Amino acid sequence: MPANFTTSLMSPVQTENANVQSTNSSSEPEANIRPQTQLTDQTNLLPPRHIITVMLALSLVNLVTTLDQVVVSASLSTVAASFSAGSLSAWIPAAYLMTSTAFQPLYGRLSDIFGRKSAIALAMGIYIVGNLIAGFSQSIIQLIVFRAIAGIGDGGATSMVQIVISDVVTLRDRGKFIGYAAAVTAAGYTAGPIIGGSLAQHVSWRWAFWITLPVALVATLVVVFTLPLKPVTGNMRSKLLMIDYVGVFLTLATCIMIMLPLVWGGVTFPWKSAVVLGPLCGGIVAVGIFCVWETKVARLPLVPMYIFRHMTVVGVYICMFVNGFVFFSLLFYLPQFFQVVLGYSPTRSGIFIIPLAISQVVSAVAGGLWVSRTGKYRLVVYFGFGLFSIACGCMTLFNGHTSPAVMVVLMTLAGLGTGATLQTTTVAVQASVARQDMAVVSAVRNFLRMLGGALALPSSAALLDNAIRASLNGLSLPSTTITSIINDPSILRNSTEFAQYGLLESQADFILSNGYNEGFKDIIILDTSLATLAFVVSVLMIKHKELLRGDEDRLKAEAKEALRTTRESGVKVDKGDIEMGPVTLQSHNVSGRQE
Repeated sequence: MPANFTTSLMSPVQTENANVQSTNSSSEPEANIRPQTQLTDQTNLLPPRHIITVMLALSLVNLVTTLDQVVVSASLSTVAASFSAGSLSAWIPAAYLMTSTAFQPLYGRLSDIFGRKSAIALAMGIYIVGNLIAGFSQSIIQLIVFRAIAGIGDGGATSMVQIVISDVVTLRDRGKFIGYAAAVTAAGYTAGPIIGGSLAQHVSWRWAFWITLPVALVATLVVVFTLPLKPVTGNMRSKLLMIDYVGVFLTLATCIMIMLPLVWGGVTFPWKSAVVLGPLCGGIVAVGIFCVWETKVARLPLVPMYIFRHMTVVGVYICMFVNGFVFFSLLFYLPQFFQVVLGYSPTRSGIFIIPLAISQVVSAVAGGLWVSRTGKYRLVVYFGFGLFSIACGCMTLFNGHTSPAVMVVLMTLAGLGTGATLQTTTVAVQASVARQDMAVVSAVRNFLRMLGGALALPSSAALLDNAIRASLNGLSLPSTTITSIINDPSILRNSTEFAQYGLLESQADFILSNGYNEGFKDIIILDTSLATLAFVVSVLMIKHKELLRGDEDRLKAEAKEALRTTRESGVKVDKGDIEMGPVTLQSHNVSGRQE
């Protein structure tokens, strides 16, 4: 039987003594633990051949979520035109990202309580149902709601891939294997834009939501039947009582109250109106209530506040919020720039976004390999955000006359920059905390990256819509014409259609150059500013942590012995033979090493 992993904190002095005696105290950061709440440690450092099986299963999950993002982004303009949705079309990806974001911390805790495999299966099931009914939508509101449901599943799938890899791979090799999982998504990034554009142009936009379902179903079955993960202890009632329901509600409420005014501001309602300022203030208050609840009340906090005592953790969280904001802004609005300003077809615009996506994957894999070989990650993070900010700055020069070769080069550089920060920041944040906190810090990292992406879409839509309205107002056009152009900007590329609205060709060109082009430029300027901020934060706050921990050899031996016993007996190993002792968490920060 492995040594008990339970530690109890009563005072800083007792904490220090306990950590000295702990089996993993030689290099693992100090834990903050709660005596009354027990969790099963699910670390299971597998031999290489078993890791391959796990990676294949997780790569399928990654492929599904990647395909979904790029296929839908490539078909977004067609969907908007089909429903005459205009600015409401921004809510299709925004609602998806909002729920995906809000539920990621929950899945981190669900996997602690119910087990990794159960959490992945639940997430994939919700994703499949949400996308299935999204394809049958009869209105833009229905589509937004159904995509929000699918996003609940995506949030779990995204978090669980990194969490499971963290369970089965050592910290130093973690970036490499997460990079391998990301490499599989290259197929999704390559095929997704072409598939999305082709479906929207030649078949039906509805298939943009259905095309991933067969792969999602296969991925779910592979995960359920192949992942050799540990079971968790406890009956169903006790597990359900451990869920932080109030924390989940506050997280979702905060996301909604912050995103809604960003969509409405300057477009539907004035920025100074109570309808905009009220929810924003409510969102800020909700954040405060959430922090108090998690610190003082929650039995098993969704987000333990003590993790923010680590400077590297805070630095990574700021940087990944920016990473998500800028990357998703580019991913969803560059295709619209290609279609509206340059007049590309959905298929061609999908092809043009491939360099951004593929270079991100290549850089992510290379960064993971570098960390595995050298044990160092800071230089890769600095390089990534530095290159990202430079590429975004150059993109502000995009216009209707920019050479396609220049656009491809700059998108490639942007992808290389953002990719270099993905796996390396995962390793950095996990290296800064104790083993039992790895799932939750990973989930919060993913939460903040997706929150950045979720906020990027309505914010970018507001910038674009404001620029368009400013250019239209100068032409003294009827309000019906202004609404029609905003709802379906493709009419500006068709002389027959814009003539029906009484527009001259010179007026259509003016709207494209001074409305859409300037709106896209405003978006990229914001992205550049944030990427530069992330570079500065990464240099000042992300510190080096040792990636080798003293208990890894023991954990590898335990996992190997458990697998050997399973093969010899032909039955499952009793969970008591492969589980470490229960891990307990502390609601208040008693010690928590501060950097």
